Amino acid sequence: MLLWINGPFGGGKTQTAYELRRRLPGAVVCDPEEVGFGLHRMMPRDLRGDFQDLAAWRQGVYEVLDLTLRRYEDGPVIAPMTLTDPAYFDQIVGRLRAAGHQVHHFALLAERETVLRRLTERGLGRGLKRESFAVRKLDECLERLAGPRFAEHLRTDRLTVPQVADRIAASAGLRLAPNTDGALRHRLRRIGVGLRHIRLA
Repeated sequence: MLLWINGPFGGGKTQTAYELRRRLPGAVVCDPEEVGFGLHRMMPRDLRGDFQDLAAWRQGVYEVLDLTLRRYEDGPVIAPMTLTDPAYFDQIVGRLRAAGHQVHHFALLAERETVLRRLTERGLGRGLKRESFAVRKLDECLERLAGPRFAEHLRTDRLTVPQVADRIAASAGLRLAPNTDGALRHRLRRIGVGLRHIRLA
């Protein structure tokens, strides 16, 4: 089973993915961004655009997920990735479904102000300046992801990360281990996930 966690940049995809992994025995996170970062590292900096526009990224993500879904049997596969272009969505998620894989897609949505607040919080003291790409794409992301192609939609404005994970698991028919974290441990977990996913270049 694949759980594709979609949503705007700053929408909580990565935090939710690692919360699911923590509470789902055998679950694994396969982050499609890693394919894009690898492609960017092969290119001169001046040629680096949106790696999703590279056919190699879309094909690479499909092949890696297809292989993992065919051979990994210990638990669900979780892919946190913003994907809003309908054609690109069909080339990856659509092809995986056509290949016979069980794919549950979730779009984490929130009010614009909620997402901007979250982006500010992860800006490492630089506010939204560090998140200029995410802010520039925000309105387009929210508009596209609200369409029926990108269902199932999950509003997250008033939900904690564990609550979002609970909703996703319930919809996919999965049983999560109980969340025994208190407020402090939950905060520390979120900081840890955020630090591990800082992109410096």
